[in-house]
Amino acid sequence: MATATTSAIRAPNWRVAVLLWTISLTIFYSLFQMGLRNSPSTSSSSDPFLTYAEQSSRLYDKMERDLQEKGPVFLKQGETSQSLSLSDLFKVNDGKIQPVLKVANPPVRANVLHLSTKYSTPVSSAVKNVFSPYFKNTIWFQDSKLYHFSMFHASHHIVSVPATEDEVEAEAAAVRAVANELCPLEIILDRILLTSTGVLLGCWKVKSGDDPITIRSKLRYVLPRAPEKQLYDAAILHTSLARLLGPPISPTEAGSDDHLQLLHELVAKLNNQIRGFKAVVSELWYVEEYDLLALALSGRMKVRSFPFGCSAKG
Repeated sequence: MATATTSAIRAPNWRVAVLLWTISLTIFYSLFQMGLRNSPSTSSSSDPFLTYAEQSSRLYDKMERDLQEKGPVFLKQGETSQSLSLSDLFKVNDGKIQPVLKVANPPVRANVLHLSTKYSTPVSSAVKNVFSPYFKNTIWFQDSKLYHFSMFHASHHIVSVPATEDEVEAEAAAVRAVANELCPLEIILDRILLTSTGVLLGCWKVKSGDDPITIRSKLRYVLPRAPEKQLYDAAILHTSLARLLGPPISPTEAGSDDHLQLLHELVAKLNNQIRGFKAVVSELWYVEEYDLLALALSGRMKVRSFPFGCSAKG
């Protein structure tokens, strides 16, 4: 009798424990999703009194003045946009440009929006058609399969945040949760510009969907261990299209020292061709870069691709 009574008591207790665990997990997941949806829509680097459109326009205007104000620093082997010299990144072997891949220890953990080849290929073709005739072994074109928009770093090469395998998996799961909340972004190419460090950038604006400030804020919320100082302004949505490593050579102006004027003309020509180009973004990548700037230099990396879980609103 005692045994039968004990078994009868244990069975309900086991069921109660399972029920409590289920309820707890459900509540935790609900609170997590609620926090994600209600996370702040601005970051510390954004101005809450300006709209996203105003912030991005002011930022792109400032970036556009950079080349004119500082001149083509890249012709003097100046620093790149991430405090690395061009000689740190590229070398020329047998007349061909090759990236210099350096191990990232610990690996950089980047979160980027990916632009599919449906949209990146025509942009890449236009860039090559305009710039290739004026550069010989002095330009690096971004791989069109890896066109991306850097959003947020869980760890970067300036401030590293080491992580165990379990912590990396937890970060990836958190990023997947963010992607699941996002709807496809309709974006438009606002302008092409060339920086003083020789980076040819495509600067975009979001026409429909969460803006970059909001997306970065959501990623900050789910990645609290990430470096406080991020690498980019919260309002920027940019794609690196190419890196210029040396002066242009004009078939009709060979030997001319007025490189800056020709650079402006090439950028203007490219803008005339593809400014206003429209695209749709629907993937968020969590990338472990085992080489510095692996996404930009086609280095070693591990990519986790998370499609957006929300359907585009009509």
